[in-house]
Amino acid sequence: MRKVLLIVVFVLLYSCKKDKSELKIIEGNAIGTTFSIRYLDKYENNFELKIDSIIKAVNKSTSTYIPTSDISRINKGDSSVVVDRYFEEVFKKSAKIYNETEGVFDPTVGILVNAWGFGPENDISDLDSLKIDSLLTYVGFNKVSLVNNKVRKMYPEIYFDFNAIGKGYLVDIIGRLFEENNIKNYMVEIGGEIRARGVNQKGIAWTIAIENPNEDGTRSFATTIQLHNESIATSGNYRKYRITDDGKKYVHTINTKTGYASESNLLSASVISKSDCADVDGYATALMAMGFEKAKSFLEMHTELKAFLIYADENGEMQTYKSVNFNN
Repeated sequence: MRKVLLIVVFVLLYSCKKDKSELKIIEGNAIGTTFSIRYLDKYENNFELKIDSIIKAVNKSTSTYIPTSDISRINKGDSSVVVDRYFEEVFKKSAKIYNETEGVFDPTVGILVNAWGFGPENDISDLDSLKIDSLLTYVGFNKVSLVNNKVRKMYPEIYFDFNAIGKGYLVDIIGRLFEENNIKNYMVEIGGEIRARGVNQKGIAWTIAIENPNEDGTRSFATTIQLHNESIATSGNYRKYRITDDGKKYVHTINTKTGYASESNLLSASVISKSDCADVDGYATALMAMGFEKAKSFLEMHTELKAFLIYADENGEMQTYKSVNFNN
């Protein structure tokens, strides 16, 4: 009996040693930001070329900053474009979040993003209420559809902008690459949006930190979070703003109902879920547009989402809020 036990122990120890995975790190730049990928692999897999190919393919499909991309051609009125699986999935995810947020999240806001000077196209000078009302005619995801892999628009002026979900989606596609190659422990981060599976090299859940919204450029952290096969995305308007000639500050989150970019008491929204990173990316954007009170109400109705919010109280002091299911 002792002999059998010793053999079993030896086999287990030998197997553990043989199966020991090493931490691999890939870092670089993509879609106007940085990325950091960490994964555990016991083989000499080289994923860099495949990741580069994925980035190029997704950009060719959904980047408004590439004039020849599918989305750019569609925005210019080309109705003959047959979209690929990347565009189709982003479109369907966007439609779902649009409906759940009652239009607060809306990728057809692109024409307003450009008008306010936050997009790839030229802004509109002397933007007034009449011009904004006119542009609102071309906003609304209920005015577009996807039929036989071709986009149909109620108005040719409708302009898609998937940037609010794009980073998270690219994170997902790279994450799926690892899963297809039997990599069970990884963390993909692009511009702060993260998808994590399994554990890190120490055998514990991947741990990340959420930054405080410091306008002075300094860095400090509000909290740390362990991701248990989850995705996280953070949206904040405290650093992304445009100052006009008269000194007014306009944030990058645009109200899809009014057409205006305005200040919000919600400074940062981090959303966590076991769903795709693209989903939490979209929800985080929507929460920012809602403001603190409406964001709280939305989270109470959507318990599948965990959230950490940083907001300014009535005295202008920074406060934090955790959803009831936030257990990190």
